Amino acid sequence: MIKKAVFPAAGLGTRFLPATKASPKEMLPLVDKPLIQYAVEEARDCGCEELIIITGKQKRAIEDHFDSAFELEDVLMKKGKKELLEMVRKLSHINFAYIRQRAPLGLGHAILCAKPFVNGESFAVLLSDDVIAPGSTLLPEMIKIATEKGATVIALEMVEESEVEKYGIIEGDDEGGGLYRIRGLVEKPKPKDAPSRMGVIGRYILTPDIFDILETLAPGKGGEVQLTDALNILAARRPVYGYLFEGKRYDAGDKLGFLEATVELALKDSALSAGFRKFLVGLMNNELSS
Repeated sequence: MIKKAVFPAAGLGTRFLPATKASPKEMLPLVDKPLIQYAVEEARDCGCEELIIITGKQKRAIEDHFDSAFELEDVLMKKGKKELLEMVRKLSHINFAYIRQRAPLGLGHAILCAKPFVNGESFAVLLSDDVIAPGSTLLPEMIKIATEKGATVIALEMVEESEVEKYGIIEGDDEGGGLYRIRGLVEKPKPKDAPSRMGVIGRYILTPDIFDILETLAPGKGGEVQLTDALNILAARRPVYGYLFEGKRYDAGDKLGFLEATVELALKDSALSAGFRKFLVGLMNNELSS
């Protein structure tokens, strides 16, 4: 079983400036929860018990969010707001470790920072930018595959040809059931150079030997330590698999994707859906009539 999960959260959030100038991108609210909480709950639902968040400067709000808030809890208790109290307390009992990445040196470097806490075990990596619709079986399926094969498994999604420049793209052999044996990866290729349209998305199950590669890996594209480069080396040594996800993923690291996620998740919220749907229908009718 995979018991440890790593959450890289040290990026600068430049795509959301100026909102992220002083506030972590991971704390942007998606309906009523910050982005990173969706990922944390996803990992917890899969049995991960030790959660490692890689932070950077001006990221203390993440630590505060998952800490106990005694004054707030006391006020809610005295006012009899049990539902809100339970919501606030939901994740405050979980074991978190926080590691500061001193500079934004890439995803590979962020994952390397977690080595002392992973302690030689296979582990999950979840990027909170990629919000997977609650109730998805993506991570449980990846854990099952990784456990059965004793190998690294990365999540894939079929992307539009015009979008391949935004992703790590894999070349691999179809083994059936959405599983691919990866032969190589290319980081953000031009469409004409892409070996496929299967892009890597922000869910990984990594074996601990990835650290040996990351420790000696030279900076790659963008001057950063690229996880894609490390996975390429690993795939040349032993089997690495990709699992093609066909469910719903929101690219909440992009403004348009964030707005799409907000609308769709709000429409799925039983307390908001009726009123919000009425508002959206009225808005669209006004747009069409103007």
